[in-house]
Amino acid sequence: MSRTIKHLISELPDDHTFYSFEFFPPKTQSGLDNLTARLERMSRLGPLFVTITWGAGGSTASKSLEIAELCSRDLGLTTCLHLTCTNMDQAVLDDALEQAKNAGIRNILALRGDPPRGEEYHWVNNDSQFQHAVDLVRYIKEKYGEWFCVGVAAYPEGHVESEADSENQSPEKDLPYLVEKVKAGADFIITQLFFDADKYIEFDKLLKSQPELAEIPVVPGLMPVNTYQTFLRTARLAHATIPKEIHQKLENMDTDDDDKVKALGVELLSSIIHKLRAAKVCRGFHFYTLNLEKAVAKVLEYSGIVSEEAAAVQQTHGIPKTEALQVSAGKGLLGREATWDDFTNGRFGNSRSPAYGEIDGYGPTLHVDNKRALELWGSPKTVKDITDMFIRHITNELTIIPWNDQQLSAETALIQEELIEMNEKGLWTVASQPAGNCVRSDDKIYGWGGKGGRVFQKAFVEFFVPHNVWLKLKPKLDEDPDVTYYEGHMENGRGVFYSSLRDDKSANAVTWGVFPNKEIVQTTIIEEESFTSWRDESFSIWQQWKHLYPPKSPSAELIQQIYDTYHLVSVIHHDFFNETGLWQLILKNI
Repeated sequence: MSRTIKHLISELPDDHTFYSFEFFPPKTQSGLDNLTARLERMSRLGPLFVTITWGAGGSTASKSLEIAELCSRDLGLTTCLHLTCTNMDQAVLDDALEQAKNAGIRNILALRGDPPRGEEYHWVNNDSQFQHAVDLVRYIKEKYGEWFCVGVAAYPEGHVESEADSENQSPEKDLPYLVEKVKAGADFIITQLFFDADKYIEFDKLLKSQPELAEIPVVPGLMPVNTYQTFLRTARLAHATIPKEIHQKLENMDTDDDDKVKALGVELLSSIIHKLRAAKVCRGFHFYTLNLEKAVAKVLEYSGIVSEEAAAVQQTHGIPKTEALQVSAGKGLLGREATWDDFTNGRFGNSRSPAYGEIDGYGPTLHVDNKRALELWGSPKTVKDITDMFIRHITNELTIIPWNDQQLSAETALIQEELIEMNEKGLWTVASQPAGNCVRSDDKIYGWGGKGGRVFQKAFVEFFVPHNVWLKLKPKLDEDPDVTYYEGHMENGRGVFYSSLRDDKSANAVTWGVFPNKEIVQTTIIEEESFTSWRDESFSIWQQWKHLYPPKSPSAELIQQIYDTYHLVSVIHHDFFNETGLWQLILKNI
């Protein structure tokens, strides 16, 4: 039976440093299958406990519970299940708590969750009983007493409801709410991620100034760095400060070299750990793993905090004491399995990876708050309004659209004219890349993965297209032997899938690299499982956008019409020697 986190921490020697891991439910079934093996490997590193995330509104309820039960029953790990309370049916909440109890899970991380999209451009909670995390803490304690050890979140740099509020970000403003959660029965605190140790030390002083918070266990949250773009995006979403010295190091390095970025990330987190341990402001660290293991193992090794529990677990499995750390080197019994999905690339990564998809694993989102979304995208009333939005994104006049919150890569400039013409003709592009053949890996436009290699890529483009245009384009794609495609749309709220390929579970590597002393690395893969997952997510984003507007308004009705009648299509041109083939094929046939 899983023990409570509060008691586990209290029983540790004063000089003992523990660590814990967070995992999220993968988007695909094969990702979920592979997470099982990853959890078993990472359990050998000896975490004090693990936490399993919970999607907004209970969207990942069954998967979250399945993983939590696996960790608790099969792996014997002290397990903590996240629960969010906003925009969620109370019956789902009650069922989750009962299932957790029946599985012997004693720990819950009680969170408010992201505010749902309200009909009047602001947060309107559907259930008045659960307005904030404190309501969920109080509910769990009243119903289950001390069976559940309840944790809550805290924000070392202050909680920000929206980007517009970031200037007023302040942990002092949050303090009364944190005190209220502790008074309601919270037993421990896990913080939002941060990258500035000094900010956390100041935060610790603030907590200790409050009698109600002085003794409660507080575990700082850290996120290992896997890629440069993920690092920047994570810091932006969390409103976390990046220290000046890290900015300077990033400016002086090749940020397309993932190995160098990872090494800098290990240096950064190890430095944070050393500084916080020296200041004696915490007893342990919580790692937001993103379902990846090598970066976490490296930080544990370089910071020197691999625990005695890890040694005991390894001996139980008949493994030499040092072998679990071979994960960090990519060697040995554990290491090779840990590195197969090292090169993460969002939804264009390997759908069999437990880390496939967005960086947080909480499900589809518009990436910005309601007010900011309305400022960016306005209130579209015609198809042309939406076309203009996509074109402004391609020309970098608009940095965020509902399906992409990152600036387009430099290589997009090479096909910018073709993409603009496609959008003007009614094909709204959401992803694309030009062809490239045997380009140096340090090329300023195509390059990635460091020096000394050669990179290759096939041209592809993904777009939303109206039904009548798709019926015209499809036969032309079918006739071209160099082209394959996937198509998806929604019928009565259910996803429909079609592939030009006859093989089930097809997969297409569209970006790969050859480097000295390495196997071929495939960083961008378009395959059936990943496409169908993205089909559901991309159309759900249309629905989220629609809910920014009042029901029956012109904008809401326009977006619903698009949801009902448009197709999502991903086209791959396999002749990567031909730089213009894909674009000529599409543009002359629409």
